[in-house]
Amino acid sequence: MASGWMQTRQTKYAAYATIYIIVILAVLVVANFLANRYNKSYDATANKRFSLSDQTKKVVGDLKQDVTIQYFDRSTGMQNAKDLLDRYTTLSPKIHVQYVDLLKNPTLARAANVSREGEAIVDVGARHEDAKTFDEEGVTGALIRALKGGERQVCVITGHGEHRLDDSSQSAGFSGFQTIVERNNYKVQAINLLQKAVVPDSCSVLVVAGPSGDYIQTEVDAIKKYVEAGGRALFLLDPPLKLGQHQVGDNKALSDLLENWGVTADKDLLLDESAASQLLGGGPTAPVIMQYDSHPIVNDLTNVSTAFPLSRSLETKNTDKTTISKLFSTSADSFATEKLDSAEIRIDPAKDKRGPFTLAVAGTFTSGKPADQGRFVVVGNSAWASNEALGFSGNRSLLLNTINWLSSDEDLIAIRPKEPEDRRINLTRAQFRMVQSTSQFFLPLIVIIGGVMVWLKRR
Repeated sequence: MASGWMQTRQTKYAAYATIYIIVILAVLVVANFLANRYNKSYDATANKRFSLSDQTKKVVGDLKQDVTIQYFDRSTGMQNAKDLLDRYTTLSPKIHVQYVDLLKNPTLARAANVSREGEAIVDVGARHEDAKTFDEEGVTGALIRALKGGERQVCVITGHGEHRLDDSSQSAGFSGFQTIVERNNYKVQAINLLQKAVVPDSCSVLVVAGPSGDYIQTEVDAIKKYVEAGGRALFLLDPPLKLGQHQVGDNKALSDLLENWGVTADKDLLLDESAASQLLGGGPTAPVIMQYDSHPIVNDLTNVSTAFPLSRSLETKNTDKTTISKLFSTSADSFATEKLDSAEIRIDPAKDKRGPFTLAVAGTFTSGKPADQGRFVVVGNSAWASNEALGFSGNRSLLLNTINWLSSDEDLIAIRPKEPEDRRINLTRAQFRMVQSTSQFFLPLIVIIGGVMVWLKRR
């Protein structure tokens, strides 16, 4: 009896174990099937570093034709590439990725003109574009160039103390401007209208980059003719400060042109005492913008801040041929002072005008031909696009959104790929010693004392 009962009990246990194993295997099979078919992941990083940007999602999601991305590297470097390129393939079935081992297929690498490891090439039909850097910005930039059929040209005027493209200094340099714009499907070059007062036909966007000197009338006439014939221009105008060696001209001829188009650049300096400017470190002379009006340039900047050191206000009105739209303004806690020759700038609530003040506008010029509509953007500040401020929060995205809108590439306007966030903690010498003492001495000592007390108690 006992033997039969034991056999019956063992049989039940065996049956239960078998069922459990079958269920576990079934769950694993289903989980693997779903994982292979639906590639989902969760990015827990603070700035979503491992998620593709809205711009990339927009470009890839709207694909109407097949795209092939070839990645060339040694076999040991393929996995890092897969981590990035797999995110592209999950966005659209039109994306196809090929991994080419340089050691096993050297002839294919030579045929593609690949000269280094870790290089990616994007093919769209007969067009081939090399990713300038192997990251999201580089790959998406190559994809945009291949889809758009080559680079467009951004022309930056020189000759009157404007920010220089070859200046890599941390303050007034515009080398970062050139680097960022060129990574996004544009070629940047400097032009001088003093040598030839004609804007080249190759210019997709003309940039007036914070001149400190006055433009002569022939230069302004060339800009006027260019925009009113359907050209696109970005005007970055600083307040006419008169501080020691830092002198900014009134630029009357250029100001008169903009006023004829409905934009008046006031001769003032904006001071913002809002909490946003103070908390983000801008100070009163560097207004921080947190809210934006409705326009394609700024619609995607919700909850993104931008900063504008040393700015002037703008006044706007529509004319018979221009339509002006405000992009953003300073806060209600801002003031405009006309004391532009004093080294010590203080707010005088009794005399200074109180905000908000318009800081940037976008306009269109109707030439009578729908295909030849001119576009222009005016910002009462140029430092926001310099090396010093371009890395601030949304300044970079604002710049590229502006260039995209001016060149009629509205479909590319979005928040750009994020830079890796620096999460390091900087400690003073005293703080480091405190952390070191706590981790190396106090915590081990507490563990030892606790152990001794438990041992004595049990004994």
